Amino acid sequence: MEARAIARPDPVLMKIDSPEFHSIFTQELKDLIALFDRYNYEIRIAGGAVRDILMNINPKDVDIATTATPSQMKEIFAKENIRMVNMNGEKHGTITPRINDKESFEITTLRLDVVTDGRHAEVVHTTDWLLDANRRDLTINSMFLGFDGTLYDYFYGYEDLQRRRVAFVGDPDKRIKEDFLRILRYFRFYGRISEKANRHDDETLRIITNNADGLARISGERIWQEWKKILTGNFGTELTVTMIKCGLAPHCGLPESANVEQFVRVSERVRSINGKMQPMTVASALLHTPEDAVQLNSRLRLTVFERELSYFITQNRDEAATIEDILPFQQLCLKSVGNAKLRKEYVLELLKYLGKRALYQQLLEWPLPVFPVKGNVLIAHGAPKGPKLGLVMDRLKIVWSNNLYNMSEEEILKHLPTVLEELNTKKK
Repeated sequence: MEARAIARPDPVLMKIDSPEFHSIFTQELKDLIALFDRYNYEIRIAGGAVRDILMNINPKDVDIATTATPSQMKEIFAKENIRMVNMNGEKHGTITPRINDKESFEITTLRLDVVTDGRHAEVVHTTDWLLDANRRDLTINSMFLGFDGTLYDYFYGYEDLQRRRVAFVGDPDKRIKEDFLRILRYFRFYGRISEKANRHDDETLRIITNNADGLARISGERIWQEWKKILTGNFGTELTVTMIKCGLAPHCGLPESANVEQFVRVSERVRSINGKMQPMTVASALLHTPEDAVQLNSRLRLTVFERELSYFITQNRDEAATIEDILPFQQLCLKSVGNAKLRKEYVLELLKYLGKRALYQQLLEWPLPVFPVKGNVLIAHGAPKGPKLGLVMDRLKIVWSNNLYNMSEEEILKHLPTVLEELNTKKK
């Protein structure tokens, strides 16, 4: 997979005339094209939308690049009474006009990176399309498409796309050192483009391995954002294993000796069970202990759901692996800590993790029963306040579930003295 260090002599490659290309032309986009034409600034489709159109996919979003500077765009839109939204993008050279108060477009000025530190870049604006293409990460992301259908391909991205290859623009080592997150972007786009799981260029993987430590400089949120897309995409299992072989594990919050064998087994189980795939369910298989889950959260800054799910799985998977009856899993849903509906989601993910397809389906279809006794009623009948109340309620819920959830408040309260006595005896 040779680097594309030298630009194509003539970037004008072909004319595109496909249903996918024509699908983008809303009235608002036509009005925007006419507006820029009237003010003599050029605009072209950039990045992912070009790639999608060439792969016969209707693009979800159309990002636009232009020779106009942010100031020039603001002047145009102000003069034409066009509202601008999401002004946070201006510092990155992006202005977002809302055309006819119906459709918004992100339009970014052509630029080149003059100083990079592996995370951020200082940029200057340019009117040279080649310079902008040259700063991009991958050849398949460096193409532009004119609104007349002309494809501009400076670094042979079209050929790479046709051959389903993922190659950096120019020197891979230089591209990665400009922004170390490009390591993960390489793997993400490999999953989107390649037709085979392990057709990597050895030299590219060697360079990625040499730059693995650079990921330590990237925020955990950005790392997890990319890794989630890798896990849920094509070849997510194989790509994650390759990432680990390249030395990325400790920089992604994983233990040095991540449990790869368990990860491969669990990934296969989870993907075989219908339903939305939670990336954290399979990622948890790489962890050895609940403490590893704490460390993962510390690095990646997970959502509350993701954090609690990884901790829940690592806490319960060993004991749950030998259980073949639905009742203990139902009881696990009804523990007092947290919301029962949310805990059911955790238990469902645990069953996916363990590959217990029949029990997963049973629990999925099981309507959560409502425990008929409130905490204030238990306190009024002698139960302690505070955290101990949860322990009392959990014990009573076990009694309730053992009776198939068919007990009244009065019947449950009859068991309260026995539960309190058991807890007091255990305390002594």
